Amino acid sequence: MTPPRTARVAAALAATLLALSGSLTGCGTRLPESDFAAPAPTAAGGNPAGDTGVTPGQIKIGIVTSLTSPLGTEVLSGPRYGALAFFQALNAAGGLHGRTVQVVTCDDSGSGLGNQSCVHKLIDQDQVFAFAAGSVLDYAGAPYVNGKAVPDVGGQPLGTQYDTYPHLYGIYGSNAPRDGRSVGWDGTLFLSTEVYRYFRQRLGVRRAAVVAYNQAESLSYAHQIEQGLTAEGYHVLTKTVDLALPAFAAVATAMASDGTQIVFDAMDTRGNTGLCQALDAAGVRITAKVTNVQNWTQTVGRDYAAAPGCRGELWATSSSRNYADTRYPAVQQFRSAMSRYFPDREPLLSAWELEGWAGAQWLTDAMDSCGAALTRACVERFMNRTQPYDAHGLLIPADFVREPRPSGPVRACLNVARWQDVTPAGGPGWVTQVPDMDTNCFDVPQLPYRP
Repeated sequence: MTPPRTARVAAALAATLLALSGSLTGCGTRLPESDFAAPAPTAAGGNPAGDTGVTPGQIKIGIVTSLTSPLGTEVLSGPRYGALAFFQALNAAGGLHGRTVQVVTCDDSGSGLGNQSCVHKLIDQDQVFAFAAGSVLDYAGAPYVNGKAVPDVGGQPLGTQYDTYPHLYGIYGSNAPRDGRSVGWDGTLFLSTEVYRYFRQRLGVRRAAVVAYNQAESLSYAHQIEQGLTAEGYHVLTKTVDLALPAFAAVATAMASDGTQIVFDAMDTRGNTGLCQALDAAGVRITAKVTNVQNWTQTVGRDYAAAPGCRGELWATSSSRNYADTRYPAVQQFRSAMSRYFPDREPLLSAWELEGWAGAQWLTDAMDSCGAALTRACVERFMNRTQPYDAHGLLIPADFVREPRPSGPVRACLNVARWQDVTPAGGPGWVTQVPDMDTNCFDVPQLPYRP
């Protein structure tokens, strides 16, 4: 069973919404759509062209990314690169049952109109078989994708669409009804509190601070964090700063007075780095500054260059492997493919790139289950099976089995890493803090909220 939703998932949505600061008001600038063409199809004896986007020698897959959004080209691009690396490696190894994969990408510029345009183009014109590893700010095209029964596998749940529509399969799974009529259970989703339980037990911290902007999405997410911390027995200090002119120095003073040990936030990277600079300047020492999987990137050393003290206490949580953990064969395969196909991404690697690879793997395994007779219906039978899926060890096992409305504790697992300027491998990076994410589990409450 997959936990309905966790603080890590909600945090990814909050971070992207906050960075926008209400600035999405149109289509924006569009980059030309790019086709990553596979090698020329080879003859595949016996392969039927049994569904849209499938020929005897080729499968056409779509990837939609908010690449040129107001957030910049790096914030949401990670899953796209990971998925592209996977499919190129797949083709180099001979494809799938005699078929190679042609990936058609589309940049929706971070707008709802742009997303609808991408979705219609990929479905109506390019006639893709399925979508993989999407990462979009406004998935306005989701109803059309679902209405056309096009499988969308391994997308980042930045909105509520992956908890609403039955043909959409987010990277973390979902046990919500997904009936296409309302999100979650009649408009309600649930947060589990394993993140807060972990730090309470691992670090012995009891006094937390939550920092938010004076903006609706930020305040809403900060309230969810406060609820989770309170449920886990923390004393919580909540501070709100102005979005345009955040007074982080005053926040640092308040934390020092309150004895804050651990800091959570409902802010973007700009806010996080500003807060860390204020903490360092005031000489405030904390046990941990906790961020989310979206900020689990190799650019931390650069982003927090002006706050080395706070940077040294930066932790992140996720439902996937640490991209630096090459002791796991699947992680090593990911890193090798990224090095081969996108060598310039080495200083920009992120957890989301690994999750994009895992999303492409999930779709590929679903297609592989069909053998030569590849159809969308067959792919969805695999996606809806009762056996949890772990992307060959890259993900905490997840599924899409519908469960009743949560009414009690849930067993929830998580991966945890800490940034270190000098790692055992010799350079700066993220170091895993748990023996095994699949056994780093807690029985925790589930807290309802309405998104």
